[in-house]
Order: sequence, then C-alpha cells, then structure tokens
Amino acid sequence: MVTEAPGTGADLPVGVPPGRFDWSTPLPQLRALGRVHLVAVGGAGMSAVARLLHGRGVAVSGSDSADSAMVAALRAEGLRVWVGHDAAYLDGVDTVVVSTAIREDNVELAAARRLGLRVLHRAQALAVAVGGMRTIAIAGANGKTTTTAMVVTALRHAGLDPTYAIGGELVDGATNAHLGAGGLAVLEADESDGSFVVYRPEVGVVTSVQPDHLDVYGTVEAVAAGYRAFVTTIRPGGLLVVCADDPGAARLGEWAAGRGLRVVSYGRSAGSSWQVTDLSAVGTRSSALIHGAGGSHRLALAVPGWFNVLNATAALAACCDGFGVDTRAVLAGLGAFAGTRRRFERKGVAAGVVVVDDYAHNPAKVAAVVDAGRGAVADGGALVVCFQPHLYSRTRDFAAEFGQALAGADVVVVLDVYAAREDPVPGVSGQLVADAVEASGGRARFLPDQAAAPGELARLLRSGDLLITVGAGDITRLGPLVLAELDRQKSHSHVHGES
Repeated sequence: MVTEAPGTGADLPVGVPPGRFDWSTPLPQLRALGRVHLVAVGGAGMSAVARLLHGRGVAVSGSDSADSAMVAALRAEGLRVWVGHDAAYLDGVDTVVVSTAIREDNVELAAARRLGLRVLHRAQALAVAVGGMRTIAIAGANGKTTTTAMVVTALRHAGLDPTYAIGGELVDGATNAHLGAGGLAVLEADESDGSFVVYRPEVGVVTSVQPDHLDVYGTVEAVAAGYRAFVTTIRPGGLLVVCADDPGAARLGEWAAGRGLRVVSYGRSAGSSWQVTDLSAVGTRSSALIHGAGGSHRLALAVPGWFNVLNATAALAACCDGFGVDTRAVLAGLGAFAGTRRRFERKGVAAGVVVVDDYAHNPAKVAAVVDAGRGAVADGGALVVCFQPHLYSRTRDFAAEFGQALAGADVVVVLDVYAAREDPVPGVSGQLVADAVEASGGRARFLPDQAAAPGELARLLRSGDLLITVGAGDITRLGPLVLAELDRQKSHSHVHGES
C-alpha cells in the first residue's frame, strides 16, 4: 500500500482553475515514487525536478524532443535521457512526471495513462522532492524567477546551503536546482496553471497579482482567487510577503491579514514594512535605501532596473522576516547577485552593438525591460527591441498593452507568435502587436520570417545601440546569430574598405 504524504489539501479553496490535474490529491512519500520518468526533461522546470529527485536517490530517466545543452548536462550528472518520445521508455517505470505543456496525446503520457502508472505534475513531483523541508515559495506575475534566485544567493552568502529550484540558471555558474544540506528549500512557484498550491510553504512571497494566463483562469477575478488559494496553503504560523506597490498583491495582503496570517509588505509605498526610497538606476547597476528592521540600509545591486530593487527587497523580507537571517548578510549577498539567464542577460558585443536577452512575456514585464534598456543604452545610441509574442491567446488579449509597453523603444521589430501549447487562432499574429506599437506612438515593423531576423536586425543596428531580444519562446537563440551577423558585416566592410 502506498503511504501518502500530508495532503495538498482536500480543503483546497475555490480559486484553483479546473484542469487535468487535481491539486488536492494527497502526494506520495519520496520512497514510494519508485522509478521516475520525466517527459520533456530538458526544460528549465522539469530539469530542476529531475536533478532534485536524482540527488535524493530516486532512479530517474527522461526524454525530450530534441538534444540540448541541458540534456547533455543531465546525462553528465548520471541521468538516462533519450531524445524523442517512445512508450518503450516507460519499461520498469512507476511514476511519470509531466508539465501542463505536455498534451494528453503524447505517446509516453498516453501509455502511462493506459498502463495505470502514477502521473504527477511537475509541481507535485517538486513538492515530493522537498518534502520535510522548511520552504519559501515565490509567486507572482512578474519577478518570481529573479526574486527566487536572489533569495538563494542571499542565503548562500549568509553561510546557509538551501535546496532550490529556479525557472532559470544563475549567471554565476550555479545550476537551476541544487540539493542542499540545511533543511531549507527555496522554490519558484508557477501560477500559470494553478499548480503553485501544492507546496505548503512556511513563507510565501507574492510579487504581483496581474491579469495573465487568462487562457487558464478565464477572468481577472479568477486569477485573484487563484492567488488567494496559494495564500491559504501557507503553513500555520507562517508568513506572507507582498509588494505594496502592486494593487493586486496589496489587496491580497489585506485579505490574508484579515484572516490572521502574518503579512509583511515591501515597496515604495508609504507604510510598507520595508520601504524603498532614494532609488537610483544607472547603466547596469541600481541602488536604494531600504527602511525596515528598525533602521535604514543601503542596497546596491549589480543588475539594472527599479524592478530589480523591488525584487531584492522582497528577497530581503523573506530571508530576514521569514527565516531570521542577519540583515547585513542578506544585503551583502544581494550585492553579489549577478543575475539569471534570460533576465536582462548580456549576450555580447559586436560592431559596437550590445545585445541583451530577456524572458519577458507579459505587458508589465516587457515595460520593465524597456525601461531598464532605456536606462542602459549608451548616450547617442538607440534602443532596439525585437519581441516575439508568446501564445495566441495572450497576444489576442493584450496586444494593445504590449504596444504601450514596447513604444518606449526607438525601434521595435515584432516576430510572429510563438505558439507553445496552443493552436493558431485566425487573425492573430505579431502584426497585432506591431500595429499597437504604432498606435501608441512608437516605431515598429512586423517580421513574420524569423530566419530573416539576424540579417534585418544587423542592417538596422549601429555602433552604440542596444538590442534586446524579448520573449518566452525560441527568440533566445536570436542574439548570438545577430552578433555573428554584425561581425560578418564588419569584416565584410573592412575587406572592401567601407566606412
């Protein structure tokens, strides 16, 4: 008989979106998982789960549709990973782990259902992997990956060894997951499909509550209800940290406090438990004064943007108020934070052009990236943004907001929609966003042929410009191609004596 871990809650409140997974189902103990196979193991979230399960002694295998650096890294760490999908990979497997992005007609998932194998969502498997640990779970429409990484960096700098799972890799060389020895776990909690209700954290952080993932939730009210469901999973005696500057998060904090939960706020708003003042963002650095814990503290970061100051303040509150870590040690750790992959990540310089890549894929994130780019571009240079919309439903629902967010750039090149888990929607393309940029007073063009983008962008760019590639799809591959094309054009001009 399988022994179940403490439940994710038969008392799960209204607000969790309906779907293929029952988040209230009690989860198995780690030892009951048996052999585990992860479908699409090369993804950021799935690979983190694979690493933690492997580290805890579980027999782990995986498959992915294509070879990649992550697949190679997992193999080097001792995991058996196949390229391609085949039901034969389930031979001897007891538990199959998938994400919401894996469709039911995937041959491995279909075989698992047919064979009656245990099927867990990625978040459920992660909750099992960190079972018994004191947990911080960081959620929010914007900033959760960076805030999670900042908490990890601060705790490590303070001499702790947290277990963690992040939806991106740290720039300092650390991986997206690590099994620590200190009994603490730091998790990025994804709200996109409602799965963030499975972790039962001691400390919950919500950076923002904004209308996103409407293809799952349906309405803005349902999104807010989903976050309330997350808050109710915080353990008795635990802590909720919310951004006072975000109206949705602020309302969530008031709701939680009214139900007796301890709540700490942060932000520029007066009355915040940790108030941010004297904010400065110059080039690729930022700083502020943080007032809290009985005093004022200087925060200095090696990453740009006011949003990163807020992310760091959230990390400060979670570490200090949640786990009692010394404020000075946390501030020093935050100062050492070098960033995460795909979060304003510098890809290189060619022909005097700086190329940066960012994962931003909703309007608020895109606006923050454009703002940071505007502050980082060299005097006399232009800010050029190449944006790839993510999901047809999001593009349809938020085209106008994307246009407003992007209009602050000097030039915007919009690629076609990255479908991800969705089928095409008639009449929805990147042209909607390009038109919205123009309607908001910006300058934009739609480039449906992504293969032509490196050449088109290289011809557009001049020395001193900053190019930011933005989106959650495969646009991350574009930066190195543009750099190579810029180098090629520069070499060509030198050979032919062009100036």
